[in-house]
Amino acid sequence: MSHLTQIEPTLPSSFDAHHAPDKGLLSDCVHCGFCLPACPTYVLWGEEMDSPRGRIYMMQKASEGKAALDTNFQLHMDNCLGCMACMTACPSGVQYSKLIEDTRAQVERNIPRSTEDSLFRRLLFATFPYPARLRMMAAPLFLYQRSGLQALVRASGILKLIPKKFAAMETLLPKVPAHFNWRMPVRTAAQGAPRRRVGMLSGCVQQVFFSHVNAATARVLAAEGCEVITPQNQPCCGALMVHSGLEEQAAAMARTLIELFERADVDTIVINAAGCGSTMKEYGHLLRDDPQWAARARAFSDRCKDITEILCDLPPQAPRNPLPMRIAYHDACHLRHAQGIFQQPRQLLSGIPCLEVAEIAESSLCCGSAGVYNLLHPEPAQQLGDRKVTNLLATQSAAVVSANPGCLLQLESGLRRRGETVLPAFHMVELLDASIRGVSTEDLLSERKTISVN
Repeated sequence: MSHLTQIEPTLPSSFDAHHAPDKGLLSDCVHCGFCLPACPTYVLWGEEMDSPRGRIYMMQKASEGKAALDTNFQLHMDNCLGCMACMTACPSGVQYSKLIEDTRAQVERNIPRSTEDSLFRRLLFATFPYPARLRMMAAPLFLYQRSGLQALVRASGILKLIPKKFAAMETLLPKVPAHFNWRMPVRTAAQGAPRRRVGMLSGCVQQVFFSHVNAATARVLAAEGCEVITPQNQPCCGALMVHSGLEEQAAAMARTLIELFERADVDTIVINAAGCGSTMKEYGHLLRDDPQWAARARAFSDRCKDITEILCDLPPQAPRNPLPMRIAYHDACHLRHAQGIFQQPRQLLSGIPCLEVAEIAESSLCCGSAGVYNLLHPEPAQQLGDRKVTNLLATQSAAVVSANPGCLLQLESGLRRRGETVLPAFHMVELLDASIRGVSTEDLLSERKTISVN
C-alpha cells in the first residue's frame, strides 16, 4: 500500500498586500538568541514575544496565515522601542528595522485601537511633526514654566492623579528659551576657502525648542570650511510617522523634503538628530515602489550624513581650545544601532583638549526615549530611564552629552525622579562649538543654566 504524503494547505497571509514584511528578510533570522540581552523590553520582562526573535516569529506566523492580526499581535509590536540594538547584536545581519516598520504600518491599517489610545496618538501626531504648531504652543509653555506654575504643579503631586501618558508629557517638557531664534539664516558662509556646500535639516522639535543646537551646528560647519544652506519652511522628515506605522503620511513628508533639498543644490545633507537621520537614510526603502520618487529618494539618502560623519570626513582646520571637564557620553540608539555610528562622536570629543569622556555602563541599552515611546509607554520608559540614570551617576561626571535631544530630556526627567540635581545636558556639537569659540567651562555651564530643564 502506498503512503500518501499529507501536504499542509497554504494559507493566505494575514497581512494585506501593501508592503507586507519581506519573507526573505524574515527568513534571515536563525533564532540564535543573540538579540535577547540587547533588547530593552526583553531585559525588563524576560518575555520571548517581547524580544526581536519573538516578534519576528509572530511576523512569520502572520505572513503564513497562522496568526491573526489581533490586539495581542498589536501589543507586542507596540512594546518594541525600535532602538535597533538587536541589529548591532545580530550575527546574521537581520534587517529588523525594515521588518518592524513595515509591520507597524500593517498594524495601523488593520487593527483598531481603543478610543483612548487612538485619540492620544492623534494628539501627538497632530502636534510634534509640525513646527508652526509647536511655535504656537511655545508662548503658553513659557508662561507656565516661568510663572512658577510648573514648579507648583510638580510639587503638589497632582501629576500622580492624571493619566500617566499626560503626566509623562508634562515631565518631559523642554524648557522654552527666553530668546527665540526659530529661523536659521538661509546661508551661513564658510570661514576661509569653502570645502563643502552642505544643507542642514532644521527639524521639528529641534528648531523650536533646541534652536541653540542648530545654531551651534551651523557655526561648527562654517568654522570647518562648509557653506551651510538651511532651506526655510522645512517639513517634518517623517521619522515619528515611520516609527509609528503612519507610512502614507511619512511618505508625503519625505517627498516634500527631498524636493526642498534638491532645489537647494547642496553636496551633502547634514543632520544633527539621530532619529531623523536614520529615517532620511532609508527614504529609498520608504518610497521603493513609487516610480516617480524611488530613484530620487535613493539619491537623496546617499547624500544624508550625520554631523559627526561629515566632521570626521573633513580634516579639522579650526583650532580647538581646552575645555577642562568630565562628561558622560550617551549613545543615542538611532545613531549607534540604526546608523552604525559609534566611533565618530568619540573621535570628535577626544579632539577637544582637556575634555575627559566617561563611558556609561550598559551603553548600548536604550534610555527609554525612543521618539514618542516615553509618552505612549511611560512605565517601561521610566524603568529604562532610571536604569540609565543609575549608570550615568556612577560616572561622576559634570555633564551628560548625547547626539539626540530626546535622550537628554529623558535623562533629565530620570534625574528629577531620583531627586538629583539635573546635570547640564549638551548636544555633542555644542561642546565642539564651545571649544572652537574658546568658551570657558564656567561660561558654558552658566549658559546652559538658562536653557536647561527646570
